[in-house]
Amino acid sequence: MTRWTRTPFGRTAAGDPVDCWTGEAGRYAVELLTYGGTLRSFRVPAPEGRRDILLGFDTIGDYEAQDKYMGATVGRVANRIAGASFPLDGRIYPLAANNGPNCLHGGTSGFDRKLWTAMPAGETLTLACRSADGEEGFPGTLEVWVTFSLTETGALAIDYRAESDQDTLCSLTTHGYFNLLGHGAGSLAGQNVQIFADRIGTIGPESTPTGQLLSVEGTPFDLREPTAFLDGLAREHPQMTLGNGYDHNFVLHGQTVGPLRRAAVVTGGGLKLVCETTQPGLQLYTANFLSGERGKGGAVYGPRSAFCLEAQGWPDAIHHPDQPSPILRAGETYHQRTIYTVTAE
Repeated sequence: MTRWTRTPFGRTAAGDPVDCWTGEAGRYAVELLTYGGTLRSFRVPAPEGRRDILLGFDTIGDYEAQDKYMGATVGRVANRIAGASFPLDGRIYPLAANNGPNCLHGGTSGFDRKLWTAMPAGETLTLACRSADGEEGFPGTLEVWVTFSLTETGALAIDYRAESDQDTLCSLTTHGYFNLLGHGAGSLAGQNVQIFADRIGTIGPESTPTGQLLSVEGTPFDLREPTAFLDGLAREHPQMTLGNGYDHNFVLHGQTVGPLRRAAVVTGGGLKLVCETTQPGLQLYTANFLSGERGKGGAVYGPRSAFCLEAQGWPDAIHHPDQPSPILRAGETYHQRTIYTVTAE
């Protein structure tokens, strides 16, 4: 049984209170912040007792000051929209170019900067927010609910739902930074990754999605068998150069919503993390652009000190009609589910 408790986590620079909700199930515990819908920690059983495998910060001021989406729920559209604009129903909608020429993770003030409303209900906690019509350039008032649950067997499930009163775009994910050796380990040494995908989406300069797919065969992106992170990162490839490491969408399937399926497995430090999702893509990101941020307990988070498994829609799919559509029509419900399960290796 999961028990949720609330504690204050300070106030934003604007004076708004932020809460930290802790969910405990057996020897597992997760912390969620109402600022950014943020996963702050995930404490799991380990040989030394319990280990926190999620990077995060100690104060709300640290979260407001950073721009790395640390643990946040991101949207309206996760990842990049090329050209910071998109067509919908015969109209072009301009967006903020906050990542070179791209709009990244919803714009300059996306869901990672919102204050979410917490709604505990039995063994689940739902975080809810509203995005007004025209916010960050997107049409329609979007209502979003993200529900978290945790089991005594180490399954952290995240259910995303959204509805809009106008046709709009919606593609949500959680930007958790994991390190199975502990959030302050500082390196991905000793950790192996396996991703069940035979293609990736390619990127160009500024990490702009090209819309083209690349077979992983014979490349550093062939992670169909367990591969040491550091071995993969050491291999040369033009796509690795463009991303400064792994920062690519792995193609899981071509449906907007698919069956829940195993997408990735990471092992290390006596632990195994399994990611399952209904999403069509999985962004593997090796924290290439962390730059020495001071994290929980004084830990320093440098480049490639963590990995992200961002289950998502395909980046920039709105510009590629042959890809899984990110369009959410008025009256429809967006629903995706991702589960991260951590057990002994």
